Amino acid sequence: MSAVKLVRVREVMKTQFDRIDGVITVAEALCNMKYPETKCLIVNKRHTDDEFGIVLISDIARYVLAKDRSPERVNIYEIMLKPVITVSPKMDIRYCARLFDNFNILRAPVVENDDVIGIVGFSDIVLQGLVAIK
Repeated sequence: MSAVKLVRVREVMKTQFDRIDGVITVAEALCNMKYPETKCLIVNKRHTDDEFGIVLISDIARYVLAKDRSPERVNIYEIMLKPVITVSPKMDIRYCARLFDNFNILRAPVVENDDVIGIVGFSDIVLQGLVAIK
């Protein structure tokens, strides 16, 4: 029986993502977004004892667009999820997939040394991780 190849989150995560402050408006965040393929924005900590936040594109659709609110009048902090579930870059992608399933999430920040170094989502795990296992 052959050993299962271990694939870690670090190997499949996206390393280019957008970081924003929670006080900016949704319109500003969208205008300044450079990496829409991550489908999320990481909200910076305000101070050392704070936690990271996240805003998914689907959150903007749900809480701004669907409710007919003006993106120029809604601040990120009003719609962000905080604190956010994070994963380690050393985590096995199988455990990451289980974590996502257990908490019904689609993507999470990858945190190392108390800083976000990437974003990982189900699509990264499946499209890149399963290919690497074979």
